[in-house]
Amino acid sequence: MKLVRFVTAAAEAAPRLGALVQHDAAIVDLRRARVQQLVRDGALTERAESIAAAMFADTIALIESGRQGLDVAQELLADAPAGATLAAADAQLLAPLIPTRLRDFIAFETHMRNWLVNRNGLEMPPEYYEVPVFYKGNPRTVVGPDADVPWPPYSQEWDYELELGVVLGSSAQDIPRAEAESHIFGITCFNDFSARDIQRTEVAVGLGPAKAKDFATGLGPCLLTIDEVPDLYDIDMRARVNGETWSTGNTSEIHWRFDAMIERMSASEPLVPGEILGSGTVGNGCGLELGRLLQDGDVVELEVGEVGVLRNRVVRPPGSSG
Repeated sequence: MKLVRFVTAAAEAAPRLGALVQHDAAIVDLRRARVQQLVRDGALTERAESIAAAMFADTIALIESGRQGLDVAQELLADAPAGATLAAADAQLLAPLIPTRLRDFIAFETHMRNWLVNRNGLEMPPEYYEVPVFYKGNPRTVVGPDADVPWPPYSQEWDYELELGVVLGSSAQDIPRAEAESHIFGITCFNDFSARDIQRTEVAVGLGPAKAKDFATGLGPCLLTIDEVPDLYDIDMRARVNGETWSTGNTSEIHWRFDAMIERMSASEPLVPGEILGSGTVGNGCGLELGRLLQDGDVVELEVGEVGVLRNRVVRPPGSSG
């Protein structure tokens, strides 16, 4: 199932949760469909609204509803009431969720080797092979498909990062590696926009990255539920800039698998539904590795398997200097 958040007009204040159908050409508004279904079955409208909101108010509500929520959603997709479907072209898609927490790993060895060894003449730290490591990002600066990304005026070196995002579906702590992947709810494209000049400064101090990353993370265009993913470790990944392919890769190249990442995250720490973790950049999956940087107005497209294309334009905010 391809879950999306959307609004149908710029003036609409509350985003809605839907699922893409008919080759992604239409959206079933899950909350509206559930209300209509319940009223049809005899429920009072007010009561139906309350029941539907508990399950379909937003993506996190659906994730927290567990298997029951997904079963009801599938039922609605199979028999959607006429008034609950709209053309995808008439909707503005948003990021598929605002995650409860955001973390980003560096799970592809090739990316780290390109950065440290090939570009900077350093050695791979032995600690890389001991545990998967991550930094924490800012969920409140998530951007969705076709949104402009205003580049922070404190940075002059702009970059994208081609990653897979994994969303967790259940609360747990101290998860054994053998059980870890059963906690995955779905996947999405994950663009870790990076201010490279600021990143160098922060990492040199030993506490980065922070301001080099926290201004924007791209997610979307949908959240593909894990039951629709044939093989988590055979997903093609591609990045284009202004239509030109810059990066290609596959999740089969990953060094630290998601079971190890989730085990590490949950050690002595509770995880909650709706958390997202980034895989880290696939090898040669960013401008830094290629010796290229983004420019004002560039359109970046990430394509990850059946998730689809996450498209964003990077822009210099009005009034900021070049």
